[in-house]
Amino acid sequence: MGRNILEVIDLRTYFFTRSGVAKAVDGVSITVGEEETLGLVGESGSGKSITCLSILRLVPSPAGRIVSGKILLNGQDLAIKSEKEMRQIRGKSISMILQNPMTSLNPVFTIGDQVAQPIKIHQNLDKRKIQEKVLDMLRQVKIPSPEVRVNEYPHQMSGGMRQRIVGAMALSCQPQLLIADEPTTALDVTIQAQFLNLLKEVQKELKVAMIIVTHDFGIVAKVCDRVAVMYAGRIVEEAKIRDLFNRHQHPYTAALMNSLPQMDRKVKRLYSIEGQPPDLKKMPHGCHFAPRCSRVMEICKKEYPRQTIIGDGHTFNCWLAG
Repeated sequence: MGRNILEVIDLRTYFFTRSGVAKAVDGVSITVGEEETLGLVGESGSGKSITCLSILRLVPSPAGRIVSGKILLNGQDLAIKSEKEMRQIRGKSISMILQNPMTSLNPVFTIGDQVAQPIKIHQNLDKRKIQEKVLDMLRQVKIPSPEVRVNEYPHQMSGGMRQRIVGAMALSCQPQLLIADEPTTALDVTIQAQFLNLLKEVQKELKVAMIIVTHDFGIVAKVCDRVAVMYAGRIVEEAKIRDLFNRHQHPYTAALMNSLPQMDRKVKRLYSIEGQPPDLKKMPHGCHFAPRCSRVMEICKKEYPRQTIIGDGHTFNCWLAG
């Protein structure tokens, strides 16, 4: 890949509540290069979505707060930008596709009005050119009969078409970075494949970098170049896609992969990871995965493992490396 579009350095986002401090993102460092797709993988509650909301500076307040760290977009630190400056960056330089198009789209506005909104905010175009741009975006995400659909409402669209509309809104100002937060959750398997293919086509055409948040390694294998595996607010393993599948090192990564159904195996019961993710307000001492790990050692319960580097960009945090 080319230069890094995004560099997140030691990011920490905490939620301050009456019952304690929840360390939702606890020292995350990731990079995304030009035209690269990074997969952010982990169970629900591992910190994937909060990491992405932190990048966009949309952490729910007043409880949520970015405590420390840097979020460098083309060398500019978003963590110290004012809210006014961030409004100029969101939608223009960074866009996000949310996981549920039913809640992402406003039911009382037409499709055309909603796709036009970011264009009106970020591009100095007259009304006719805005209309042309909206139709172009609908064609780009392969919405049939865009001249008709532009005047329709979200309830008149299928789930797959609504997700494409959300994609058109996110891409309308040709951002440098697109964040897709579980973009195929509400879609059936056939439509999932179509939408993922569409994302890759649009990425190639617009030369946009992407972060895809998911818990599905099938999606990761199809569209990602690199993968970062998250657990309890931290990256526990990161590698290029082929390297991760061929020689993953962390027991949590192995457990996630074992949870996938295998078509060529006959099993009576699917594998599941024992126990539950830790309470973010009461993190266990040592490795956060230790209480659920089948290969736990005494040192795992006392001290968090240091990072081990193997091969080209393959890192993991586990005492088994020693």
